[in-house]
Amino acid sequence: MARMFGFIGNRADLGARVLEANRTLLKARRTDGEPLGWGLGFYQAGEVLLRRRPIDDREEIDLVEAAEDVRTDVMLGHVRRASVGALRTENTHPFRYRAWLFAQTGTIVGFDRLRSRLLESQPEFLRRNVRGETDSECFFYLFLSFLHDAGHLDDAHVQGEHVAAALRASIALVDRLSAEEGHGENSGDILVTNGELLIAVTRTGSVVLRRWKGRFEMEELLGEEGLRKARIPSIESSCFSLLACDVETPPSGFLSAPARSIVHLSRTDEPRIEPL
Repeated sequence: MARMFGFIGNRADLGARVLEANRTLLKARRTDGEPLGWGLGFYQAGEVLLRRRPIDDREEIDLVEAAEDVRTDVMLGHVRRASVGALRTENTHPFRYRAWLFAQTGTIVGFDRLRSRLLESQPEFLRRNVRGETDSECFFYLFLSFLHDAGHLDDAHVQGEHVAAALRASIALVDRLSAEEGHGENSGDILVTNGELLIAVTRTGSVVLRRWKGRFEMEELLGEEGLRKARIPSIESSCFSLLACDVETPPSGFLSAPARSIVHLSRTDEPRIEPL
């Protein structure tokens, strides 16, 4: 199975605590004897950092354990069950280009026949950054190509609607090319962030999300005793949103995003969901 999550908030000192409080949601188990791989992407002191392990033969992968020493307010996490490409670092999500991080689940059907066409549609300065063999990394650079064409690739304050437009254009192109090869629409979920906003695409209907804001909800999340011991200042202004993919039943307090929708998350705003 795959597992993927993203969170964004306004307190780097609380990120690991938010994950710890939702630990059961962020675990993945092997189901077929094959090892899994996992990766984390996060922002710290103005840098974009990756922590990836392409082969992990444990029965259960605990992404909270992998992230427990990370201080950040934006993170993507992914557990990979390889479908396209070998178990190596270059094929392990999340993928990074400049400030952008990207991860997804699912597989582009017919990718072996589509790879060259998808790469040819990208400008050379982006195409040369493709390091691995996966359909996911190729799709990431296709998305960046559409963002570049619209003039927003290097815009640190790009609006969510421009990111959503590039994702829609990428999905439409890939689905059209797959259809030309006799395949149906592709499935799977997508997470992308530039450290200022986090956008998710769900085509499966298995994405759940929740937002916590202010003292009351942070006490509910972390416990009054936990807050007291941590002596966290200005807790009233704290805000976090967490999203997880491939979840069949939403935990208490979480919402399910409808299939074929786009979810917009930011550091302080209410999550916004719109049709894909």
